[in-house]
Amino acid sequence: MEAMNMNEIKCPHCGKAFKIDEAGYANILKQVRDSEFEKQLSERLRLAEQDKLAAVALAQSQMANSLQNEAHAKDAEIQALKAKLDAATISQKLAVTESLVQVEKERDGLLKDLQYANTEKQLIEKSLKEKYDIQINDRDETIERLRDLKTKLSTKMVGETLEEHCHTEFNKLRSTAFSRSYFEKDNDSRTGSKGDYIFREKDESGVEVVSIMFEMKNESDETATKKKNEDFLKELDKDRIEKGCEFAVLVSLLESNSELYNTGIVDMSHRYPKMYVVRPQFFIPIITLLRNAAMNSVQYKKELAFIKSQNIDITNFETELDSFKNAFAKNYELASKRFQTAIDEIDKSIDHLQKTKEALLGTDRNLRLANDKAQDVTIKKLTRGNPTMATKFEELDKPNRSEA
Repeated sequence: MEAMNMNEIKCPHCGKAFKIDEAGYANILKQVRDSEFEKQLSERLRLAEQDKLAAVALAQSQMANSLQNEAHAKDAEIQALKAKLDAATISQKLAVTESLVQVEKERDGLLKDLQYANTEKQLIEKSLKEKYDIQINDRDETIERLRDLKTKLSTKMVGETLEEHCHTEFNKLRSTAFSRSYFEKDNDSRTGSKGDYIFREKDESGVEVVSIMFEMKNESDETATKKKNEDFLKELDKDRIEKGCEFAVLVSLLESNSELYNTGIVDMSHRYPKMYVVRPQFFIPIITLLRNAAMNSVQYKKELAFIKSQNIDITNFETELDSFKNAFAKNYELASKRFQTAIDEIDKSIDHLQKTKEALLGTDRNLRLANDKAQDVTIKKLTRGNPTMATKFEELDKPNRSEA
């Protein structure tokens, strides 16, 4: 038991082995363990510290290397980016340069177009200016001509009124152009007003063709309330109606700067019926126009009257023709009715004859059948089923056979 519980240990210094019991062994083992453990622990701690320091140093070295590598990589990347940036800058500069060149070309083209447009504009402006200068010169010449005409008229009428001027102009042509005309001053003021002159024209038969009431107004005839041509139209229309004239004409020098009245003859019928305003130089032409129009109107009236008389005869003819048409239509209607009645009777007769025909045809058919049946009658058929008759016919037939 004790041998089994003894433990052999060896001295670490002298190397001598000896045995001890379990308790001693445990005590020694405990001491050894504690001392050894502390030593080992210290050693391990030292080694661990060394490993730690080495690991830290290695890590630091690796970190430094890694950082250095990263720094180199970043430097390389930075250099690459700088190279790209430089290349992009160069490319951008080239693009800007090309764009600038293109823009300059377009600018030069636009400048050329603008210069061409300006040149064309100047030519057009010059052409228009020349054109309108010509028109303005023509207008100025027309205005000057009208002013000269006005001056001449005004100068000519110095010492005489516009009425006397018109009367003189008419008398110059009275014997040749107005041999059947009446042109005298209107002296009838019973109604409280009067015109200046009355013109009347008659045809060969003495029938009045046209009549005109004239009123003459010079610039000296202006008043505080009447300075325009329209100011005199109402009274002129009143005089025309009272004196039984067809037309009214105001011969006027008023409103000398009016383009409307300076055209010569102005129709004012939109204000008053058959009213005209004329400049003095159109005094004779307006009489001629109205007189000729009236003469043509008279001719048209004569032709119209003749046509109307022709129409009366035609109307009578048409009336008689209508009466004939009505009578003929009535007789035709009666004849048509009677004809239709006859047709109906004929149709009835035809129908009756058709029925008679069908009856006769039926009778003929029955007679033919009867004849066929009569032709088909024989002794044999008559005596069939009747022995007595058959015997009698045989007896009658025997002498005939014997004689034969």
